[in-house]
Amino acid sequence: MDRVQLLLLGLPILLFCSDVVTLFAPQPPATPKPDRHQHQPATGAVQPGDSSPDADADAASAQVAELQVDGPGFGTTVELKFCASCSYRGNAMTMKSMLDTSFPGIHVVLENYPPPFPKRALGKVVPVIQVGAIGTLMAGDQIFPRFGMVPPPWYYSLRANRFGTMASIWLFGNFAQSLLQSSGAFEVYCNGQLVFSKLSEQRFPSEFELRELIGSRLSDSQFGKNLENVWS
Repeated sequence: MDRVQLLLLGLPILLFCSDVVTLFAPQPPATPKPDRHQHQPATGAVQPGDSSPDADADAASAQVAELQVDGPGFGTTVELKFCASCSYRGNAMTMKSMLDTSFPGIHVVLENYPPPFPKRALGKVVPVIQVGAIGTLMAGDQIFPRFGMVPPPWYYSLRANRFGTMASIWLFGNFAQSLLQSSGAFEVYCNGQLVFSKLSEQRFPSEFELRELIGSRLSDSQFGKNLENVWS
């Protein structure tokens, strides 16, 4: 077996092995994020021995003002999980900008929403099939006899238009891989709870709709809890 045949047979095997390792490799641990909401004690804080009503009111007002510095979205995390291969990133960036403007202090996270595992696995196999089909088309006269087989008639029909067949294999393979890697998702989570699902609704949320959905849940955020503790 010469070098060309070794290359044509070895390359699909190498790609398949690397894809399998990548597919089953564990995800790296998430990098801890620094706490951006650490506050210094207010200058007008109440001393331990001071228990007058006026001092308590001043302390409560100072804590409320301190919370308002971060905005009404403080303590709320919104996750926008979208299909990256579907070109939904532009929609996600638009929604993120709208939420940042509407709810100052809110934390918006953009993430890719992967397709189900069977589709991901098939998407890894498609490049191997592409390379294997092109290699068979180029060196089928040597490959079939080594397996004790006679080249079938369809092989000669495809080889008669070799370059057109190779282009078709490449184009259809790329289309199938793109289809298998897409999830069609645009899922919105607020503090871990699903508030909108494109997979269920079969549509994108409007900016007004998403603003209303997130705004209705701000009372359950850390900001709302801290505000209740201040006045209690």
